[in-house]
Amino acid sequence: MTTENPGAGELNLPQAFLLLATNDEDGEPEVPPSVLKAALSGAILAELDLLGAIQLQGKYVRATGAPPQSDFQHQWELIHDKSRPHSPRRWVAMLESRAELHRVYEGMAALGVVAHVGEKHLGVFRTTRYPEKDHAPEAALLARIEGILNGSSPADARTAALIGLLHAAGLMDKLFPGAGPARLRELTGDHWPSRAVRDELRMIRLAEAEAAT
Repeated sequence: MTTENPGAGELNLPQAFLLLATNDEDGEPEVPPSVLKAALSGAILAELDLLGAIQLQGKYVRATGAPPQSDFQHQWELIHDKSRPHSPRRWVAMLESRAELHRVYEGMAALGVVAHVGEKHLGVFRTTRYPEKDHAPEAALLARIEGILNGSSPADARTAALIGLLHAAGLMDKLFPGAGPARLRELTGDHWPSRAVRDELRMIRLAEAEAAT
């Protein structure tokens, strides 16, 4: 894939995904934790793919080129240093991390996009929420996606990847209920990180169903 860096002042793909996946008012995720973590892993893979730092070669994800100048060099190093390659779905599962989730949120808090709100239970901070602080970045993302969906704007690789991740997490129906399935398939059908997220979520649902029987 052609290397594509975020523009000046633009959120990276994991940040953009989390921003749209979080309720503006209360700062709580709009999807269950398992979905959020899996989709964030896919967003990290998608970001590294957009930067040209990794590629899907056959069935496996491989590191390519030099270490990326990004917030996700650690994940690139894990892929680069692994003794044997793994499938995209396996990497989604391996990169899932609650700590990484909060690290990405805190990056947006440092930019002033969201606020860090800690809640105390028995005098100890137990939960953290990230309500929106500056609506401009989210408004720009939503307008860009809307333009691509209705055909008034060309589909750049970065926004198409974001659409794919939102669709995999089940968020497109909430954000854009009028989006046609055919248009979504056209935009996201070949996006391997999004497909890996869908595969991982399918495995999680199967495991949950089996545990419940």
